[in-house]
Amino acid sequence: MTRLTQNDRDAYERDGFLLLDGFISDDWLDRLDAAMTRFIDESRSLTTSSTSILVAPDHTPEEPRLRRIPQTVAFDPDFEAFGLRGPIVDLAEDLLGPDVRFHHSKLNFKWRDGGEEIKWHQDIQFWPHSNYSPLTIGVYLVDVDDEMGPMGVFRGSHKGPLSPLSNAAGAWTGALTEAEIAALDPRDIVWLKGRRGAVTVHNCRAVHGSPPNRSPRMRPLLLHTYARADAAPLTGIMDGVPFANTMVRGVDAPSAVYADEPCPMPPNWEQGGYSSIFAAQRAMS
Repeated sequence: MTRLTQNDRDAYERDGFLLLDGFISDDWLDRLDAAMTRFIDESRSLTTSSTSILVAPDHTPEEPRLRRIPQTVAFDPDFEAFGLRGPIVDLAEDLLGPDVRFHHSKLNFKWRDGGEEIKWHQDIQFWPHSNYSPLTIGVYLVDVDDEMGPMGVFRGSHKGPLSPLSNAAGAWTGALTEAEIAALDPRDIVWLKGRRGAVTVHNCRAVHGSPPNRSPRMRPLLLHTYARADAAPLTGIMDGVPFANTMVRGVDAPSAVYADEPCPMPPNWEQGGYSSIFAAQRAMS
């Protein structure tokens, strides 16, 4: 089912991102909101993170503060139906073509009154693929304004260089260096604010990030990453994770297509040590 106009597709190719207002129906939003609420309620029984719920350092059962629900499709049937068969799969097919692979999903939280900053970064270095077709679709489950730490994207940065996301000593930080950020034009930043039901789309190479949430309102962002079938994952970060690397449209590719430009590789996540971008950037700050 075609969801985008040709102008939308041209804008994605040119800018590396899209913001589509009113894309998700109220029925879907109500189901997703109920699923999110179940996880928040479950977190009240936790004092530390669990497999399905990552909590912030200042989380308490009385005052829950969540960072992330990883691989949402693995932990809730409504999240599963949405991520593997919902309207955002139509959107992914519109941009990627008929053969689409689902890679992973997550529900990121910026909790009220100080929810954490996400520093400027690119995605593909966290989970390299053989080409740069992967894209991530975000769904705003609440209205998001300037105070709430909306995602910002540097327009056209998906056509620029790939950062190793490391500091001068070569240690992984999960973020661009100050020098790399200074080389970008701040006039190219677009802040993707939107109402409940809006979706964002950004290419895996696009430089993006978000400031802290300074508002008294929680900012949840439901994220799903898809790729062309011919984009082969180059690490085992998602090995053994339910539904990871599942074909959701069309047929699998007979062979991988490799981009001419190599991708910087992350640390060996298969040996452990990675839980979220929040933890990775906080550890190196």
